[in-house]
Amino acid sequence: MPKSAVNVGMTTLIPAIAAATVLGGLVAYFAVYGNDRTEWGSIPLFSGSTGKGTTAVTPEAWPICTTMVPVAADAEWVELDPDFKAGKRALAAADWNGAIGSFTRAALRDPLNADIQNYLGYSYRRLRQLGPAVGHYQQSLTLDPRHRSAHEHLGEAYLVLGEPTKAEQHLAALENLCLLLPCQEYDDLKRAIAAYRKLAAH
Repeated sequence: MPKSAVNVGMTTLIPAIAAATVLGGLVAYFAVYGNDRTEWGSIPLFSGSTGKGTTAVTPEAWPICTTMVPVAADAEWVELDPDFKAGKRALAAADWNGAIGSFTRAALRDPLNADIQNYLGYSYRRLRQLGPAVGHYQQSLTLDPRHRSAHEHLGEAYLVLGEPTKAEQHLAALENLCLLLPCQEYDDLKRAIAAYRKLAAH
């Protein structure tokens, strides 16, 4: 076979393999979490009884998830992808809608990037849109079960929804991830749960 034909074949085969890998990841995600995302997408912000014997804290009175520690450059993605870079700038400027737009475009190019999904979840959380926030946090953890920031913020979102047991599950996951070195995400979620318990006791 001529050398040029081999090169052409390889040139067309590599993109096809990459596309199949991305598509396979997306299919697996929606197969596992499709139902969860539909359910969370319909959840409004609320206070009072959750119908499960637990009281949710009024979101406006709940000062959690107000910082995103790694706003500075955290990967070569900041330089390689203009939308990722714009999204980080929007986060630093508290432009949540701008961040959502930029990270959504970045996710189209890299749908398997757990950091992008975490940043999308954080941006929606700051807009008090818990449905899409939880969905993106879950997707981040599907892509990277060891993503500490996603565990922290999803746990905090569960507190706002009046589900401290689920929040404690993410605290336990962080405790396992932070066995060798202490991590801020564990400390932040632990303090948030303690504050929630104190508010719920009154």
